[in-house]
Amino acid sequence: MIPSVNKSGSRTIGLLAYLYGPGKHEEHTDPHLVASFDGMSPDPGRDPKATLKDLQQLLDQPIQALPKHARPAKHVWHTSVRATADDRILTDEEWGDIARRIVAATGIDPGGGQPGCRWAAVRHADDHIHIVATLVCEDGSRPDDFRSGKRAQAECRLIEKELGLHQVAPGDGTAAQRPTSAERHKAERQGRDRTAREELRETVRRAVAGTTSEEEFFDRLAAAGLLIRKRAAPSGDLLGYKVALPDDRNKDDEPVFYPGARLAPDLSLPRIRERWSAGRPAQDDPPADRTGPAAARRRAASAAWTAVLVIEHGEDAVAAAHIAAAGEVLDALAKTSAAHTRRELREAAWAFERASRSHVRAERGHDRALRQAARDLVYGGPALGRGEDGATTAMAIDMLFFLITAAARWHAKKNHAQQAAAAHRAAAHLRAAYQAAAAVPLGALYQRGQRLNRTLRQRQTTMLREAVPELAEQILAEPGWYALAATLADAEAAGHDPAALLTEAAGQRELDTAASISDVLVWRLRRAADLPADTTGRAHDESAAERFTHQPRQRGSRPVSRSHSETAPTRDRR
Repeated sequence: MIPSVNKSGSRTIGLLAYLYGPGKHEEHTDPHLVASFDGMSPDPGRDPKATLKDLQQLLDQPIQALPKHARPAKHVWHTSVRATADDRILTDEEWGDIARRIVAATGIDPGGGQPGCRWAAVRHADDHIHIVATLVCEDGSRPDDFRSGKRAQAECRLIEKELGLHQVAPGDGTAAQRPTSAERHKAERQGRDRTAREELRETVRRAVAGTTSEEEFFDRLAAAGLLIRKRAAPSGDLLGYKVALPDDRNKDDEPVFYPGARLAPDLSLPRIRERWSAGRPAQDDPPADRTGPAAARRRAASAAWTAVLVIEHGEDAVAAAHIAAAGEVLDALAKTSAAHTRRELREAAWAFERASRSHVRAERGHDRALRQAARDLVYGGPALGRGEDGATTAMAIDMLFFLITAAARWHAKKNHAQQAAAAHRAAAHLRAAYQAAAAVPLGALYQRGQRLNRTLRQRQTTMLREAVPELAEQILAEPGWYALAATLADAEAAGHDPAALLTEAAGQRELDTAASISDVLVWRLRRAADLPADTTGRAHDESAAERFTHQPRQRGSRPVSRSHSETAPTRDRR
């Protein structure tokens, strides 16, 4: 249940006309009162003799009783209280009780013999009500409505529990501002999936990912097609900025600009500068051998894994910095990944935006590796959906899944309910993106593992049981064991000790959240041993391990013809 408090109105009759009217899209049906300050207020919706003017005059009486000079200019208090989509439809009586509790909790009409304001609650839809009040009490005093929004939120949490409704995670004031109803309706009329405010927030977040200077930041905003206005002091120092979509215009056909701080608290210019002022990545573009999409994804995977350990064991301010920087990596990865993973990665970045901020102030500078990884992803350019680009995308997503899961646990321990829920939603989208990215490369490894000669596989099974005895039987029972067997063979062929690599990879914790341990170990081993992530180009040839051990392939052995969903054991990935 979500209350939205607004106390800046000046015309009671104007608000009542909207509440009892058809709405901007004929969405208001059967508007009527469900409760009022005296229980007897005229209802223009159900009583044909009552008018909007009658109700307005009754509510405004305490205002009119004051001398003109003492009347507040902004005297209309308004809040909507909305049930969530999965809640049952409440009765008028239940909504009336909710309205009475909200006005009491917010100080509008506290009860108990204390002076209160006049108010009325209007219902014109199944899922919400509107409460309108005038901010002068019956005795001419002003109500104690300080922080009425937070008080309404707290009361709604109690109402949800008592009525068995969906329990909304409590906020902490660090969320981005919600789009207004007018912005939502405008987006619907224009056929946009998101409001202009939301599109701008996503675009600005992508622009700031891995940047190192104001010039680079504003260049990226311009390249993204946004209109930009900068605010400067008389000295010429830049104080802030506003952005607009070229096709988002007001009734006067002027662009609608939003300041960075109105998009999200961490997108104001001073907060963005904090990322640049401490431990910034290298100023120059990364050299050519660092900027390929595949190489950038490998470095992102390594930085993500290091960040997991920091979040689990580091100080709060340092952990908060890594969580914030993780959002930059997600934004950069979504911006540069291939079409078949881009949608889920975009949704993951969008969801995690809420988890990137909390009241634990990030100590920037410690997050340099993650910010450099985001920068490398951007400069590495768009990745193909196949080959080494596609396989390293799966590797990076795999590590980022654990990073986002670690962030969810960290927030949960701090009682950051909204942030923890947002991180879990992001992890679910990453899981789906992984399924799409990993199907082909893991399918190729699976088939190669099945073609390994029996002697080699038996030796690998023995080595597995000796290296990780507590995990061995579970791994051997997983379909992904064949992909891991092929990876162990590749590591041995490249001159590594597969048993040592396996012991180290399994000892890096974070296996309890994996549905397929063998999948996780495949990517950890291939990253640690610097093995190619993609082996599809070698699937027709004899395996590297068979060449290394001089063991011929078994007569009659051939690849198994299966679909990707069967060959790549990625169902129920996490």
